[in-house]
Parts: sequence; structure tokens; C-alpha cells
Amino acid sequence: MAVWALGLNHHTAPLDLRGRFAFAVDRLAPTLDALRQFHARQPEAAILSTCNRTEVYCASDAPQIDRTLSWLASAGDVPADALRQHAYVLQDDQAARHAFRVASGLDSMVLGEAQILGQMKNAVRAADSAGALGVTLNQLFQRSFAVAKQVRSSTEIGAHSISMAAAAVRLAGQLFEDLAQIRVLFVGAGEMIELCATHFAAHSPKSLAIANRTLERGEKLAARFGAEGLRLAELPERLHEFDAVVSCTASQLPIIGLGAVERALKKRRHRPLFMVDLAVPRDIEPEVRQLDDVYLYTVDDLAQVVQTAHASRQAAVAQAEAIIDAGVRSFVHWLDQRSPTSGVVPLIQKINAQADAWRAAELARARKRLAKGEDIDAVLEALSRGLTQKMLHGALAELHSANGEHRDQTSHTLSRIFLRSRQA
Repeated sequence: MAVWALGLNHHTAPLDLRGRFAFAVDRLAPTLDALRQFHARQPEAAILSTCNRTEVYCASDAPQIDRTLSWLASAGDVPADALRQHAYVLQDDQAARHAFRVASGLDSMVLGEAQILGQMKNAVRAADSAGALGVTLNQLFQRSFAVAKQVRSSTEIGAHSISMAAAAVRLAGQLFEDLAQIRVLFVGAGEMIELCATHFAAHSPKSLAIANRTLERGEKLAARFGAEGLRLAELPERLHEFDAVVSCTASQLPIIGLGAVERALKKRRHRPLFMVDLAVPRDIEPEVRQLDDVYLYTVDDLAQVVQTAHASRQAAVAQAEAIIDAGVRSFVHWLDQRSPTSGVVPLIQKINAQADAWRAAELARARKRLAKGEDIDAVLEALSRGLTQKMLHGALAELHSANGEHRDQTSHTLSRIFLRSRQA
């Protein structure tokens, strides 16, 4: 089997380009079906789509990388050549290494962050539910989760990590002297907004509000923080009331436009407005950044903040890479064993076929003896003895005919095969 990964992330592509390849979780099933149908031989497939990356993982009897790239380019309505300039393609051991590093938080903007592991598990569940996840990719991802668990339990990779939410609070603290005196608006009600609200609430701001497309869900989250629940439709008229706005929704189009922010600034008499757009695609029109009294940050703008503890984690990174190396070697070994050219799989199939033939022959003989009215215990004894003799005949014959060093090797092999439970 060939395994390949094709993707673009915060290292290789600007925010607006990544936004064109954002796939909503609830649309992954039809998206995966379209991806597989696009290929000549339908591969196993999974798609990981977050604010920092979109990655397509595939496995098939032969790589179909150009087809995968063509499909992704078409899905994002981008010329294939333009996508190729910002995409990375990884195969087999390198694809496995990348998946393990992503799951372990080593390829994240926030080094060692744990959120990506949950996002990866969600992507795998979606692929499995869509019937797109086969044996090979399932092995790849289950091993990546195991490696990530070992990295987090054996190293301090995440001990000093700064989350995106914490970074947003830190930036707000640089603009406002006292966070307890500001009013904060959160747009959206997902996991990232919940995390941001938790961090801001710890500073006891003057007020909190949560605006969401579904008022019920927004009010449910708002109740946890003693916040006010708003509808998205209320934003244009209420925006001026807030000093800080943090937005992260799954909208495919901006929900806070330049005009709305300009009107809010006039009502605020040009008091500064702090805005954080954590969504991909963007929730806030990029032109807002040009306004004099607005301080707008995107996920990419937070990179310097979240990497401040980078140097202190280098020793942990080295430990994590060693764990990942071992995981990659194990996966490649498993992959090689499944290769038709390795001889292992065909040999297993032949052994199983031979065992089935022996079993069928002994069952047929036993049924004939039972039909003649022979004693059932005697028939069962003969059945078990016949199977045992057939199973052992080849091994014992090899051992008796072997000489010298070959006999020692044969003895060792047969001991491992037949006496393993006694040695354990």
C-alpha cells in the first residue's frame, strides 16, 4: 500500500489562501465521497481541516498524488499550479512522520498544544463514519494517537505552551491598562470561543456577551460565564458597546464588515477597539485593519506571542522526535509486511488455506465414522489426533532432517512458535 499526505498550513500558505480550503466537519462525508470518486482507484481518505491547516491523507495500492492535488485545487477554486506553490506532499514514512508530529503538537503554531489531537480524532471519526477509512489509514492514525499520548506523558512538550486564547488576552492587556474595565464580545459558541471566554472571564471584565447564529446555543454558553446572549443580527447596532471583540465561527463569509466597524467607531468617539479574528475563512473583513483606532489580529498575527517560550521547550522537542522516530519505524515495518512483494501476506494466506484443508478433511472423516454409529468420544479423539499430527508433521520432519547449525536454528524457531506460552 502507498500512503500520501497533501496539505497546506500556517508555515506554507497565507491565511486567505487557507480559508479557501476550510472544510466544515458536518460536510466531510460528501466531501470525502467526492474526493474518492475523483480518483481512478478509490483510495482510503481522511481530511483534517483546522484554522491552521488543511490536509488530505490517502492510501491505495499505488499513489495518485496528482489526482489528489487536482481535486483539492478544484475544491478551493484555485489553479493547481498556484496550490502546488504552497502545498506539501509527503509519502509513506514521511507522511507517517508528519501525522505523528501533527498529533503530538510539534507542527502547531502553539508548540505542544493539545487541541489538534482532538481535531484529528474528529477527522478520523468523520472518515470512518463516511466509510472512507480503511485498514491502512486506521493504523496510521491509531498509531499517531498512541505516539501523541506517549509524547505528552513522557516529555514536557506542553508544559510551557501558550494557547491562542491566552495570547489574545495577553495582547488585550497590552492595549488596555485594566482588563477589569473593558466590555468583551465573543462571536460564535464553539470550542475556541469557550476557551477564550474562560481566559477573559478570569480577569473579571466589566461585562461579557456572546453572539451566535443559534441564540439557544449562545445563551447556554453565556450562562456559564454570566454573560449576555445576543443574536448575530444584533451586531451592527451593538458593536460600539464593546472594547474587545473575539470572533471564531464557521461562516464562509465575513460577518463583521468594514462599514459596521466604522459606524461603531463613530459612536465610540474613536476610543480604541481590540479585535481578534480566529476564524478561517475570516469573520472580520481584512480592510478593518486599516482603520486608525482598530487593533485587529488574526491567527497568523498571534505567532510571535505563542512562541515566546519556544527556547525552553527544545529539549522536550528532541525527546518527542525520538519517540516519533520509533513510531515511524514501527509503522513502516507494519506497512512492509502487508506488501505483496514481502511474501508475508501470501504466506499467511497459504498457511490459513492449508489449515482449513486439514480441518475439512478431518471433519469429513469424523462425520463418516459418526454416520456408521461409532462411539462419539472415540471419533473426537481421532479427530483431535489427526489434526495434531497434520499440524506437527512438517515441523517435526524439518527438525529430524536438519543438521548442525541448521538444526539449532530450526530448534530455536520451533521453540518460539510452539512453546511460546510455556516460556512466557
